[in-house]
Amino acid sequence: MTTHRAEALQRPIERDPLAAGLMPEQLALMRRMPKAELHLHLDGSLRPATALELARERGLDAGMEIAEMAERLIGPERAADQAELLRAFDLPIAILQDAESLTRVSHELVEDVATDGTRYVEIRWGPALHVERGLSLRDGIAAVVAGVRSGAVSAGGGPGIVVRLIAVALRSHAPGLNVDVAREAARFLGDGLTGFDLAGREAAFPDPLLHAEAFELARAAGLGITVHAGEWGGAAQVRRALAVRPARIAHGAPAVDDPALMAELRTRGITLDLCPTSNTQAGIFPSYAAHPLPRLVRAGVPATLSTDDRTVSALTLTCEYARARAALGLSTAELWRLDRHGLEVAFLHDDEALRSRLLAEFDAFASAEPMLAAAVGPA
Repeated sequence: MTTHRAEALQRPIERDPLAAGLMPEQLALMRRMPKAELHLHLDGSLRPATALELARERGLDAGMEIAEMAERLIGPERAADQAELLRAFDLPIAILQDAESLTRVSHELVEDVATDGTRYVEIRWGPALHVERGLSLRDGIAAVVAGVRSGAVSAGGGPGIVVRLIAVALRSHAPGLNVDVAREAARFLGDGLTGFDLAGREAAFPDPLLHAEAFELARAAGLGITVHAGEWGGAAQVRRALAVRPARIAHGAPAVDDPALMAELRTRGITLDLCPTSNTQAGIFPSYAAHPLPRLVRAGVPATLSTDDRTVSALTLTCEYARARAALGLSTAELWRLDRHGLEVAFLHDDEALRSRLLAEFDAFASAEPMLAAAVGPA
């Protein structure tokens, strides 16, 4: 029988309790506006039907049917902590241990994101998590590159979708392995892999400087630097992430508790790629309504808005925007500025002309939309 969590994957935004109260015209605007998403994990965004098919082919399904698979892939509405939420990734990682599966799910994720009105997306994943059955780092990266490339072609239609990739190193992995990840990722800079990240269990592995060599290698090669921080340890852990000189921080919402840190983020122009639903699931905040996104935005801290994991959070980007509008009280203008800022700080340094074209496209949309033109004014 389909469970409450599995049903959330198919629930229309109009029935989402966190988006209640939005006027139909507001929701329609959020659906059609072009969007940029900078914080999206591949292994947290599998289609349940695909996961079940791949698991059966690899003998990992344990007799599950589709509802049970969906239940395995969706995280709890509120976990005890980050570590509990990360268990939702165990089965996807076990499934994604060959080039065929990585290419397929990458292709499908681009298709799914494109249906959400997303014009630009950065997809991240940990290459070293997918080598347990003999796949090399290089071949695994090549498989994801191939998948997003074919997915972008398949999404087609209209202006299409622009995709960039971020290779994620793991806090729990040996520093030498993460150096290898950075080195192999850099080989694909010309193929759309433009960023380098560090993620994983902060409580057990709090110090990002253990992986300073990997960060410096990635930076020297031309990869944009981001780092996960603040899913444990509060504002102090977000401040600790500054040691690796990131352009952006994935999450980082607890920075709101440290005015000096917020000032430093403003001064240094470091953007927080925020994911309120995911943060609530991870137990960082007691409820969605308690998320400090509005306080950070109104304090002038650079920020963007993303889903983190479409399947683990049973979420689309349009739904996250609707929740931020309805449950957090962000204005239409504030949401649009978050969206546009995503293009300003995207890891598009490989093609600044493309960034300029995308910004012009977003600005043209805003100027032609009465609800946005009145709220935002000149870009």
